[in-house]
Amino acid sequence: MLELKNISYSVKDEAAGRRQDILKNVSLTFGDASINVITGPNGSGKSTLIKLIMGFEKPTAGKVLFNGEDVTELGVTERARKGFTIAFQQPVRFKGITVKSLLELASGRKMNTDDMCECLSAVGLCARNYIDRAVDGTLSGGELKRIELAMAVAKGGELFLLDEPEAGIDLWSFEDLVKIFDRLRDKTVIIVSHQQRILETADKIFLFDQDKIVSAGRGEDMFSLLTRRPSLCWRDLREN
Repeated sequence: MLELKNISYSVKDEAAGRRQDILKNVSLTFGDASINVITGPNGSGKSTLIKLIMGFEKPTAGKVLFNGEDVTELGVTERARKGFTIAFQQPVRFKGITVKSLLELASGRKMNTDDMCECLSAVGLCARNYIDRAVDGTLSGGELKRIELAMAVAKGGELFLLDEPEAGIDLWSFEDLVKIFDRLRDKTVIIVSHQQRILETADKIFLFDQDKIVSAGRGEDMFSLLTRRPSLCWRDLREN
């Protein structure tokens, strides 16, 4: 279980000569074996929250608890060792490294072809065509995104953080993406997304606006609310 207690985060606004709040007194609980989707307008603090959970940034105030342990002061590496896994909105590009090497780095072990095939097929890629490919400019943004998600599957863990996982996968069926979430249903999964099909998979939906949670509830109930009042989500809830 992941708990955020009174999390605040601010940055210095040089032009205004004061600090600007990005998140303010956010308290959330993400249960075990649950799919949680965070949605809301751009600039409401969603991606910042993911960075705080993973340890890329430290909160100005508040605590992050994982399975009852205070991990607020732990960095990215320590959190990864405890089972935190992240996939970014924009995949990281690596020069001169193969897909096989990335998967083995992510898993922390040598992997045979069957192991790699399982991870890559989970994201709609054929291992035979990709394991020896270099992760460079010859891969499209969509391919890089799928490879990053395959790395998350290879690494495993207890907590998965996915920041707009649908970004760059415009030609890939959302049904294939949803299969990854189904595969992770025994974990704690936190997804930042605006997309209808992803919102439909949620056990719980959190709606952000202007640095705080404005509504949260059971996925089915929140999805019904958002589709009845789309202005709450600030973006069309339509399939790509």
